[in-house]
Amino acid sequence: MIDLFLPLIIGIGIGIEPPERGGPEADVAMVQAQDALVVPLDLGSGDDLSAAREPEPQIPTGKYTTAMEVRPILGMTKNNWVGVREFNGQDLLYFTHLMAWRCGLWDIRYGINGEPAINVMPMEPCNEDFAQPNIMIDIENFLPYLVFPLGSIESVYVEIVFDDGGSDFAQFDRNEVRIP
Repeated sequence: MIDLFLPLIIGIGIGIEPPERGGPEADVAMVQAQDALVVPLDLGSGDDLSAAREPEPQIPTGKYTTAMEVRPILGMTKNNWVGVREFNGQDLLYFTHLMAWRCGLWDIRYGINGEPAINVMPMEPCNEDFAQPNIMIDIENFLPYLVFPLGSIESVYVEIVFDDGGSDFAQFDRNEVRIP
């Protein structure tokens, strides 16, 4: 049973705290979080990233690296997909829960305040060399949150694309996902 929740525990329990404001390193980190993690999709051409990909084999391994293994978990925990936290005068949009199950996903897409899900949240590649491939070890390059001006997030629309080509979505009002 612990195998089922270990990636979630690892993803949530790693104690990720945003850099403290006030120094030049913190300012650089916040700018990197805003600039490096937002990858808009070009939907104007009608391209759909999942349509251009071949579905990955759906052979359960017990390591939660396929859509077959993570879809039921993410379906049952949809209310935990994202969180909004006010920190140091900014809104932080956390994707920690989805990052803990990312090995069965191709994409995490999102839109803010009624926008379509045209931004892609970059994900660390699966760490297949470890017993828990979903473990997050490169947090410096793959922050599990984005930074926005304080109070600017009113709602979040999230779409996840599974590695079998399927997808799921959810929309959250700020108060539904606000965390202390």
